[in-house]
Amino acid sequence: MANCHDLFQEFYGKIQLSSFKRGSLRTSRDALREKIRKHFKDVKNEKVPKFLIQGSYAMDTIVNPLDGEFDIDDGVYLENLDSDKSNWPTPKTVHEWIYKAVEGHTEEKPQDKRTCVRIIYSGNYHVDLPIYGIYDKKAHLAEKGDLGWHISEPQEIVNWFREEIKNKGDQLRKLARYIKAWADYQSKFGKLPNGFTLTILVAEGYEQSERDDSAFAGTMRNISDRISASTVILNPVDPNEDLGKRISEPQMKNLKERLATLLQNASAALKEKSKVEACKKWKSEFGDRFTKCEDLKEVETPRKTSAPAILKDDARSA
Repeated sequence: MANCHDLFQEFYGKIQLSSFKRGSLRTSRDALREKIRKHFKDVKNEKVPKFLIQGSYAMDTIVNPLDGEFDIDDGVYLENLDSDKSNWPTPKTVHEWIYKAVEGHTEEKPQDKRTCVRIIYSGNYHVDLPIYGIYDKKAHLAEKGDLGWHISEPQEIVNWFREEIKNKGDQLRKLARYIKAWADYQSKFGKLPNGFTLTILVAEGYEQSERDDSAFAGTMRNISDRISASTVILNPVDPNEDLGKRISEPQMKNLKERLATLLQNASAALKEKSKVEACKKWKSEFGDRFTKCEDLKEVETPRKTSAPAILKDDARSA
């Protein structure tokens, strides 16, 4: 059977952000933080906010998107709010504070979105600034619209994922990146769930293997079985929140269909004797960023390994 672990490793290098891009993001983040601090100190004459990086950048699962525009989330934690939450200004008002603080920072105007203020850097990447207040030791997100100020603890998500990595190993982080890159390419067929939801599914369905191709196939098989049984996807740090409710019926249908095709290709690739042919199966799922299959040599060094997880599943169902 063809072992494509090395091809996955090569692909992993392509979907990770380069050190240059990571450095650019950090520089932009730091410049924005300083601009916001200066605005609160010199213009508003109020206590400056604190900041906390969050999301995929903090979890180290960020990937190079196909459209080239990547992003980071940097939480702005306001320190100038009243101790009585009933006296807090509206989310719309605090959004205006941050908007004014960063206005003119880049050539493109900031975007005041529902859950954050977005700063765009020449179409290459953007920085999202969600805004929080602390009340009763809980972070409350300033969300415009019906939800208003509501509890949201992004740092708990980061801590949850780091604990998952500690318990299950770094291969889990790699699989989170693989599924995001896969979903990015497969979105040409229709919208799929967001990266956070996919990361939760990967953590729930993780199937370890010494080979990344086998681990990815087995994990995706588990995810497919899991969402076929139930579309309830609980937030790991808030069991009262069902993230599955945020997935539209067309999105869920598309995910199931894309997984069905993936599992067919994955099973065929793992059974394939030819590494070139196996590569072609994986490339059909991940796109042109995957290895140039025609450049491969048909030389496979035999070694004893456990049977790929997806083949075990096939055997049980035979």
